[in-house]
Amino acid sequence: MKQINYQLHTKHKSKQTNMKRLTLIINLILFSSVAYTQTVDDYIEVARDVLKTEKKAAIAEAMMLTDAESGPFWDMYNEFNYELSKVHNLRIEAIKDFAANYENLSDEKADELWEKVLNHQTQLLKLKKSYYKKFKKILPAGKAARYFQAENKIEALITAELALEIPLIETR
Repeated sequence: MKQINYQLHTKHKSKQTNMKRLTLIINLILFSSVAYTQTVDDYIEVARDVLKTEKKAAIAEAMMLTDAESGPFWDMYNEFNYELSKVHNLRIEAIKDFAANYENLSDEKADELWEKVLNHQTQLLKLKKSYYKKFKKILPAGKAARYFQAENKIEALITAELALEIPLIETR
């Protein structure tokens, strides 16, 4: 498996180390055997819990918040990530639907799956736009942009790993 080694570029080695650790966790989450969990849904929940913890640590290091910024930021962060998990459920459902239909994929089903992907991307952009405005109300614009840059880098890691593992659509 090709190792993706993207990092949030920061001035401190500990931040780079934390992103390397996050990359490793993402790899483990995405490609570990589901033998230790009862269902795919159980596995997804376990993976999300681990990723949530590691992501929060990476964001904490990247943000360099003041004491005054910290409370409002983490409240908004938790709210945003709750909504983000709902949007990412759209992607998870599309992936599960693709896997369930992979062997006998028709043109109609391929079209339906791609529409699901586009819906996920549309909802994700809508959510980010909405919350970027909210974050700018509690943080300077530069820190709000920094947060969303960090979110995008983490999302890019996950998306790249998924792209490596999910085969291209082949209709029958």
